[in-house]
Amino acid sequence: MKNLDKHYDPSSFEDRIYQAWEKDGDFVADVHSDKTPYTIAMPPPNVTGKLHMGHAMVSTLQDIMIRWKRMKGFEALWIPGTDHASISTEAKVVAHLAEQRLSKKDLGREKFLEACWDWTEEYGGNIRSQLRKMGVSCDWTRERFTLDEGLSKAVYKVFGDLYKEGKIYRGNRIVNWCPSCGTAISDAEVDHEDDHGHLWYVKYPLKDQPDQTLMIATTRPETILGDLALAVHPEDDRFKDFVGKTVLVPLVNREIPVIADDYVDREFGTGALKITPSHDPNDFEVGRRHDLGQCKVITEKATIAEGYGKYSGMDRQEARKAMVADLEAQGYLDHVEEIEHAVGHCERCGTVIEPLLSKQWFVAMDEYIQGAREALEKGEVKLVPDRFNKIYMNWVDSIRDWTISRQLWWGHRIPVWYCQDCGEIIVSTEGAPDACPACGSDKLDQDPDTLDTWFSSALWPFSTLGWPEETEDLDKFYPTDTLITGYDILFFWVIRMVFSAKHFTGKSPFSHVYFNGLVRDEQGRKMSKSLGNGIDPLDVISQYGADALRFTLVTGNTPGNDTRYSEAKVEASRNFANKLWNATRFVLMSLDEGEGSLHLSDLDTDRLEVEDRWILSTLHDLLEEVDRNLSKFEIGLAAGALYDFIWFTFCDWYIEMSKPRLYGEDPARKEVVQTVLQTVLSAIVRLLHPFMPFITEEIWAYLPSGQGKIIHAPYPEAADYPSFPKEEEAVKLTIDAIVAIRNERQSRNVPPKKKADLVFYAQDPEVRELLEGLAYEFRNLASADGVSVLDRDPNMEDAVVIVRDKVKIYIPLAGLIDYREEVDKLTKDLENAQSELAKAEKKLANDNFTGKAPEAVVQKERDKADRYRAMIPELEKALDDAKSKL
Repeated sequence: MKNLDKHYDPSSFEDRIYQAWEKDGDFVADVHSDKTPYTIAMPPPNVTGKLHMGHAMVSTLQDIMIRWKRMKGFEALWIPGTDHASISTEAKVVAHLAEQRLSKKDLGREKFLEACWDWTEEYGGNIRSQLRKMGVSCDWTRERFTLDEGLSKAVYKVFGDLYKEGKIYRGNRIVNWCPSCGTAISDAEVDHEDDHGHLWYVKYPLKDQPDQTLMIATTRPETILGDLALAVHPEDDRFKDFVGKTVLVPLVNREIPVIADDYVDREFGTGALKITPSHDPNDFEVGRRHDLGQCKVITEKATIAEGYGKYSGMDRQEARKAMVADLEAQGYLDHVEEIEHAVGHCERCGTVIEPLLSKQWFVAMDEYIQGAREALEKGEVKLVPDRFNKIYMNWVDSIRDWTISRQLWWGHRIPVWYCQDCGEIIVSTEGAPDACPACGSDKLDQDPDTLDTWFSSALWPFSTLGWPEETEDLDKFYPTDTLITGYDILFFWVIRMVFSAKHFTGKSPFSHVYFNGLVRDEQGRKMSKSLGNGIDPLDVISQYGADALRFTLVTGNTPGNDTRYSEAKVEASRNFANKLWNATRFVLMSLDEGEGSLHLSDLDTDRLEVEDRWILSTLHDLLEEVDRNLSKFEIGLAAGALYDFIWFTFCDWYIEMSKPRLYGEDPARKEVVQTVLQTVLSAIVRLLHPFMPFITEEIWAYLPSGQGKIIHAPYPEAADYPSFPKEEEAVKLTIDAIVAIRNERQSRNVPPKKKADLVFYAQDPEVRELLEGLAYEFRNLASADGVSVLDRDPNMEDAVVIVRDKVKIYIPLAGLIDYREEVDKLTKDLENAQSELAKAEKKLANDNFTGKAPEAVVQKERDKADRYRAMIPELEKALDDAKSKL
């Protein structure tokens, strides 16, 4: 019988297997198939990006779902692709040019874009080749890029349609401005970091009563120059006499009103707030409500604007120091508090973001956002876990108009032209217009800005399938089924895809959104360059293999929660793969030379022995559990169930139980156990394939039952395997007893070769019958000599007493027992049982646990409580007996 190599070495087959999958078109979905479609659109990583643990996590989760559905008989399509990443790519090219002492302006727009394309072609394949190392089974023949001709056509159609509908406009609003990158950026591109700062308390004198002041607290004194009002809460009695009066702005003596507005937080600072509409998004809204106008005092270079005396031209930090000094010198500064607060930084360059008034292109969101609300409320889109529903709706309710223009050259250029002669604004999605439609002038300038990257990625689920054309792919595979992505971009990408799809296709873009958490280090810290705790997935794969990394990332993983990475976990996953490898070698060696596939259906059920029925019945339960958990996106629970079954149930127990028959003289009994071994192994490698695709594909090629590739093999169904609850319970009881006996012998340093009689007492006649039928297992696996099963408690003296669920076990070890140690041990066992019962009862009394934990987890806790309740009286009796012998 052909067998696996003696040593498990993933590097010897992982690349070979992936190349064969891709070469043979194993990932390609058939648009003409009559199978039910199942579609995932890959969240597009940056085209010039590098694989990190977050990519590895989300890619593994997607691949598990796609491989599972493919094996379940669906026409599974996983659409891969990359994002042009305007800011990131442009920043890298600018930095590259700077090394050559060149700038964007030196090259000019056309040459700079050529440099961006060159950069993309040179580095754009990195992330794709790295994803292949992870084993992703996406359809590379359908790979898309957000600057593809087809996707660009979709972008311009959406822009044109929204403009015609009056949803896109140009105006002055507050944006996140990065002074270093020189562009507006989205909220998703702002990292909020805790920073040490100050709260300056500043007094504003009343115009008509200079000796009376209204004091405010601010974290940004440099913006005082742009104050246009002070605001108090309308129900704050402390300030009711100030409302309607006029105060003077310190340092500039501008007269501004005191207004009342519900926005004010009465608990912050003094309860009074300075309003600077041009430099704070909330102040901007307050300013609109009260018609305050605008006063922009900080420029795009983060310097103080002209017209403010000595402060003009100063950097914002320099100006802050100068103004604080002057406020103190002139008596306006009351006191200063040190605080910790979150400060926004550009995620690309780390510069502190400047909120400022800027003329940009916006999408009006009041009406547009309603599609996202409707999709969630009607259940068209379900979020996993559903605790994100509230966050989703909060974002929908608090939406502001969307800034879509970026002061960049790399990306989709805004399809707008301005007439130099009459000022007409011309939107053309089919290319540059020949002349102004209003005056006929040919003096037209295109808007220099590009569109926000999120504008194009918001169309991803349907533009990747050919929209706006009516393609076969769009008809077959849209709407998609599952989106798997990090919870950190719920607001910035997920919801935008939902309202864009609802508006332009009339359908929600996907039915489920699974939010995975972040991958943190062993200490629970976010991985980052600054901490130096990042892990390169390719380094891990090189050392341990992709399967080990994949299984590590999903084991213990729960929807929406962060997970901790450690090398010890990867080693454990590698050991798990090695365990399966060696178990497979054992099974293959146990088959007779030249023997073909053995089929369970060819065996008469009566020929199955108790342990055969147990393993098949446990397999039946496993199939139901894994299928149920994957259906609910409880991928970590499914992985845990597979691990326990493969390592403990199959490898540690059934294989050991099989050896007497495999090495025995009865060919009929040997044939039965060979068939069951092969049957179970065939099922578990298919079950495990979505999680660990490489090792399972390699093993499958060696199994007599392994026809074709495992990637296309049918997923095992519970209905195909028998269930024997009685035998399953019997062997579970037997294993529990054997483990207890082994532990007792080991604790007393009794060598395995020294046999001992075992005496079982069980009240239940069925339990006694099962124990009698499995007596040979105790002789084989528990170093037993004689085995007696009694219906009355013998209350044996000079024996170790083990109390388990439904059975009491006596091990006569005369002369080897120290009853003082026995009392100590039974006391600890009793205390442990009481403690475990208390923990279980506390959990079960917690409504959060019983209401939110998976039913299987809750039931496990109920079973645990029942087990300890039954054990405690028996332990108490055994302890009393031991004490009586002292």
